[in-house]
Amino acid sequence: MTETAEPLNPSLRPWQDPARAPEERADALLAEMTQAEKTAQLVGVWVGASDETAEVAPHQHDMDEPIRLGDLLPHGLGQLTRPFGTAPVDPARGALALLHAQRGIVRANRFGVPALAHEECLAGFATWGATAYPVPLSWGATFDPALIEEMAGAIGRDMRAVGVRQGLAPVLDVVRDARWGRVEETIGEDPYLVGTVGAAYVRGLESAGVLATLKHFAGYSASRGGRNLAPVGMGRRERADVVLPPFEMVVRETDPGSVMHAYTDTDGIPSAADATLLTELLRDTWGFRGTVVADYFGIAFLHTLHAVAATLDEAAAAALAAGVDVELPTVKAFGEPLRRAVADGLVPESLVDRAVRRVLAQKARLGLLDRDWDPLPPALSGTDPDTEDPRGSVDLDPAANRALARRVAERAVVLLRNDGTLPLDDGAVPGRIALIGPQADSPTAVLGCYSFPVHVGAQRPHTPPGIALPTLREALAAEFPASEIVTVQGTGTDGEDTAGFAEAVAAARDADLVIAALGDRSGLFGRGTSGEGCDAGDLALPGAQQQLLDALLDVGTPVVVALLAGRPYALGGAATRAAALVQTFFPGEEGAPALAAVLSGRVAPSGRLPVCVPALPGAQPSTYLAPRLGHASEVSSIDPTPAFGFGHGLTYTTFAWSDLDVGTEEAATDGAFTLACTVRNVGERAGTEVVQLYLHDPVASVVQPVQRLVGYVRLDLAPAESARVHLTVPADLASFTGRDGYRIVEPGALELRLSASSADPRLTAHVRLTGAVRQVDHRRRLHPEIRVECGPRRP
Repeated sequence: MTETAEPLNPSLRPWQDPARAPEERADALLAEMTQAEKTAQLVGVWVGASDETAEVAPHQHDMDEPIRLGDLLPHGLGQLTRPFGTAPVDPARGALALLHAQRGIVRANRFGVPALAHEECLAGFATWGATAYPVPLSWGATFDPALIEEMAGAIGRDMRAVGVRQGLAPVLDVVRDARWGRVEETIGEDPYLVGTVGAAYVRGLESAGVLATLKHFAGYSASRGGRNLAPVGMGRRERADVVLPPFEMVVRETDPGSVMHAYTDTDGIPSAADATLLTELLRDTWGFRGTVVADYFGIAFLHTLHAVAATLDEAAAAALAAGVDVELPTVKAFGEPLRRAVADGLVPESLVDRAVRRVLAQKARLGLLDRDWDPLPPALSGTDPDTEDPRGSVDLDPAANRALARRVAERAVVLLRNDGTLPLDDGAVPGRIALIGPQADSPTAVLGCYSFPVHVGAQRPHTPPGIALPTLREALAAEFPASEIVTVQGTGTDGEDTAGFAEAVAAARDADLVIAALGDRSGLFGRGTSGEGCDAGDLALPGAQQQLLDALLDVGTPVVVALLAGRPYALGGAATRAAALVQTFFPGEEGAPALAAVLSGRVAPSGRLPVCVPALPGAQPSTYLAPRLGHASEVSSIDPTPAFGFGHGLTYTTFAWSDLDVGTEEAATDGAFTLACTVRNVGERAGTEVVQLYLHDPVASVVQPVQRLVGYVRLDLAPAESARVHLTVPADLASFTGRDGYRIVEPGALELRLSASSADPRLTAHVRLTGAVRQVDHRRRLHPEIRVECGPRRP
C-alpha cells in the first residue's frame, strides 16, 4: 500500500503508472469514464463462492432481485461483497473462485480495473476453516495493544493470501448500554481503551496490505434502551467526548483505508446523510483520505427506515452529498437511482466524480490499477489454476495461528473473585469436579456471532465447523487428567427449563469442586442471547441460569463460576458467595484450553474488565464514565454501583504500589505534569499488574464524569521484581468540550489517580493547571508518555 518512486513510464496509460501519485492516476482514469462506468465503481455485488464450481455466483440478498452480472460488468465493479463469508467453501476453492471472478471483471470492462473484495474480520477472517480468534471485548480485556496488533497482522495475512483486500473491522463503538446485543463486538466502555486497542488492530491489519474499516461512525452503540438500530439520544458533548474520540485517534494515528457509517440517526440526522460528520469532521478536520462505505443497505434505509428520502434517488443524493462513497453490500441506490438523480439534476456530477476519485485512488494505492496486476491470490501461487484442483491446499488455521489465538485468550481471562480456591495446582487439584451448566460441553460456547461457525454455520447444522473447537469439558480433562469430571448441563442457555436441576445439585453434592459453566449463546437477530439483534431486557443471566447457580451455591461445595459470554451479567449472590468468578468474553477457538490453564495456575490471570460487571440486572444503562449524578445517591432507590468496576482483575500474586513522586505539581494549560511510582510483586508467583491512569476534574464549567482513563501500561513482574513507572501527562488530556462546543483546557485543580481499576485507586497526585482557558483541536496530544524502568529483585 506504499506509493513507489519509480520514473514515469511513457508506455503506460497514466492511470497504470505506479510512479504517479494515486490521485493523479485516479483523475486520469476518471477523465476517460462514462457516467455508467463511474457509478459502477461506487457499488458492490454480494457474491458467494461456490464449492461445487470454480465460479462466484450472486448472492440472493434482502432487498432486490439477483444482480445480472452480464449487464453490470461491462461498466466495471467497485467491490465484491463477502466472497468467502457467505457460504462454507474450501479456502483454496474460494480463492480459485475469486480468481475467476476477478479475471471476468477485468476482461469485461474496457479499462481492466478489478473489484476490491471485502470480508468480515471481527473475530478473525470470517470464512470456513479460518482461525476464530477472541471477540473484540476480549481484545479490550487484554489491555495489550501490541498483542492485538500481532493478531490483526495474522488475520490480514490470511485474508490477503486468498485475494481479500478489505476487512470490515474494527468496531470502535463505545459501550453505553450493556443490554445492546453487539457489546461482544466492541472493545469496551472507555474511549481511550477503545482507541488504543482499535488503532493497534488497524496497524496490524493494514501491515498485511488489507484495508481496515472503522465502524460504526458514529453513535450506533448509544441507541435508546440498548435496542439494535434504535434512535440515538445523546447531546453533542457526549458525542464529542465519548463516542468520537476513538475514531479520531485511529484516523489520526493509522491512516485507515475505510470508514463505515452507522445505521442510526442522532437527534434526527441519520449518519448516512450527515455531511457535518462524514465530510466536515472526518475529512476536512481529521484529514481522513480513504473511502466511506455504507453499512449494509444503509443508503436505502434513508428511504425505507429513516424516511428522510421519498425515493431511492433522493436517498442516493443525500448519501453521496454527505460523503458516502461506496454502497454495500450490493447495487441498490447507487445504481440506476443515482444515474437518474444525476440526469434529473438532483445530484451534481462533481459529487459522483468526488466519490469515484476516492475509490480509484484507493485502488491505485493497493496496486489494483497497475498494468501488471495479477489476480492470482498468493495462496495459489505455484499452481495452475486452470487445470489443478487446489482443494485442501490452503490452511487458514495453522498451528501458529492457534498459538496466537491461545495467547490472546489467555491474556483476556479476567479473575473477578477468588477466596483462595484458585489456582487448582499442587495439592489443590480436586479428585472429582462437577462441571455444570449449558456452556460445559458446547463447542460454540467460545464463539461470537461474527465467527464463521456461528454466523453462517449455524444455518447449516450438518456442515462441520472447519476448525477444532475443544469444549470446556475436554479442556478440563486435558488440564486435570487425575481428576474425575462429571458433566451435567442443568439447564439451557436460554429458556426456563429446570428439569435438570436435580441431577446438577446431586452432582455438586458428590463433588470436591463445582465449576459452573454459564453464559451466552451467540447468534443473529434473536437466534441467540448475545450478538447482532440479540438485545437483552436486563443484565440477568439468560434463561434459568441464575436459578441454577443459586441452587449450586446452596449445596455448600465450593463453586467456581466460569463465564463464557458476550456481555457482562449481574451474578446475584455469587458475587460474594462463589469461591471464584472467572470472566471470559467469547475467547475464540482456543478459549476453553486458555480458561482451563488459568484455573490450574499454569497460566497466570492477567485480564482486566473492559466493561463493568453490574451488581443489579436492572440498573441500566450505566457506565463508570458517569458524572456524580450517575452514581449512587440517597434520592434514588436504584444503586448503579457495579459489583466489579471497569479495569478490575485479580491475579495469583500481590503487588505493592509505593514511592509516588510528583515532579510537576503545577503546569500551564499548555504544559504537562510528571509523576512516577514503583510497583513491586510482593507475592510468590509471577504476575501482571496493569497500572491505569485516571483523571478526575473536581470542578469544571461543564459536567464531567467522575473520572476517565487517560493511560495504562501492563507490567509483567516476577516475584520480588519491581518496576518504576514514569509518566508525563500533557494538559491536553484534561480537555473537554465546553459550553460553546469547542474543546478547551481549563485551569484548576485535578487529580491524577494511579489505579488498579476504576474502583481501586492506589496513589493519587494532586496537581493544578494554571493560566488562561486554552482552546485545543484535533492536533492536541492524545496520550501520556509512559516509561518503565525495571528495578532489582529484593531477596
